[in-house]
Amino acid sequence: MKKILAISNSFGVDANRYLYGIARAAGEDTKIVTLYIGGCSLYRHYRNMLSGEKAYDFYLNGVDSGLKVSLQEALLSDEWDIVTLQECSPRSGSADTYFPYITELADCVRRLAPESRLYVHETWSFAEGCSRFDKTPFTTREEMIPHIRQAYARAAAAIDADGALPSLEVMNQLYDAIGDRAYRDGFHASYGVGRYALACLWFARLFGGTVEGNSFRDFDVPVTEDEITLAQGI
Repeated sequence: MKKILAISNSFGVDANRYLYGIARAAGEDTKIVTLYIGGCSLYRHYRNMLSGEKAYDFYLNGVDSGLKVSLQEALLSDEWDIVTLQECSPRSGSADTYFPYITELADCVRRLAPESRLYVHETWSFAEGCSRFDKTPFTTREEMIPHIRQAYARAAAAIDADGALPSLEVMNQLYDAIGDRAYRDGFHASYGVGRYALACLWFARLFGGTVEGNSFRDFDVPVTEDEITLAQGI
């Protein structure tokens, strides 16, 4: 069984909503936990690490379990194969906001889950014209995207990450193909094809398998076969 823990926010919930279902359809036994606080930044994760507060909603296999846990409780609750870290979306293009928090969090992960592999989850830009750009130093996707790439690359090198999950590239390609339908509100992934495309990436990177021909179809909103083919091909 592959066990994955995402120290995250709503972007991690988006990416992991369908991952368990895709893995099951591929015959993979897995456990996927996402620690959720809306808009949670690396700085807030770091403060939660220091306080030990039970601040996180505990999502199990894509579903909110109703449990509240601390960061330490989650890390010690199982023997994780993979742990992921990410910045919140408005700060994702500003590399200075990652430090020293991501290095401190990485040290905590390696201390409490020493057998795990540590990944950075490279989150995505907003749709063009999204009001969320007001919370960033940027005004357009074209301006924000390279800064996100550079910030995550710097963070991954600083913590000697074992890998990266480039959700940024998935959302870029999906947006280029279908425009605003890739999002549900200009910054979160759409409930159907957006979340599905992200889960396809996570499955391919973390399980080393192909998503082509995967039979999973239990979506929260309708997803067409053309959209499934598109998402599987990104």
